[in-house]
Amino acid sequence: MDAIITAGGIPLPGDPLYAYSKGDSKALIDVAGKPMVQWILDALGDAKKVDNVIIIGLSPKSGLTCKKPLHYISNQGRMLANIVTGVNKAIELNKKNEYVLLVSSDIPALKADMVDWLVKTCMETKDDLYYGVCPREVMEARFPTSKRTFTKLKDMEVCGADINVIHVNQTTQHLDTWEQLIGNRKSPLRQAAVIGWDTLFQLFTRQFTLQGLVERASARIGIKGRVLIWSQAEPCMDVDKPHQLELMRDDFTSRKQKTPKTETKAKKK
Repeated sequence: MDAIITAGGIPLPGDPLYAYSKGDSKALIDVAGKPMVQWILDALGDAKKVDNVIIIGLSPKSGLTCKKPLHYISNQGRMLANIVTGVNKAIELNKKNEYVLLVSSDIPALKADMVDWLVKTCMETKDDLYYGVCPREVMEARFPTSKRTFTKLKDMEVCGADINVIHVNQTTQHLDTWEQLIGNRKSPLRQAAVIGWDTLFQLFTRQFTLQGLVERASARIGIKGRVLIWSQAEPCMDVDKPHQLELMRDDFTSRKQKTPKTETKAKKK
């Protein structure tokens, strides 16, 4: 499966991350000595189930590297246009491509085994959209100070993943709905309003279970959707605010400090 990384965002003055990006791409903000997006490229490069990587919004001048063939596409101006262009590139690379990975450039904790698990699990069925969620307890156990936004449902509280899988036909169908849903991706309630005011009311009053919400949304949009519940927080831990960036930096530093001790113990054994 080919992976499409959306990396077109540039924080503007007034954006909380502007002081870190200084007018450059958010994806290039430093995290533990590397551009944030390089960590995602490393994970995709080591993943066994990824063929090509298509990165949107950056150029070869960025100095990024990947073990898999890396293709650059310029920013198309809107998130949906970027995704459509990326899917078209994937089809150009391999006309047999049916599904693609959509990966945000701001989940630096992502690991190769998580990518492979996602592809393997999704391909157990033939749906149009696979959307991952992370239960609140999983996120807060791994990143207790993340302050993620959670959708409160009847049976659980969840936040969304930033790596998902779609069928390539979704770039030619329901485009107006996708435009609205993507535009409101930071607000679960506004997304629910796009699907229908009755859905918004039921979500607001916590009448939906997770599966019930998926079934309602799929029926309203006219697709076959499947929700995947992550047991790991990393694919859902994005960097939108300064405290989340510092959290990621501290997490990488902590892991680096632990590595030498682990290696020393291994050598003694």
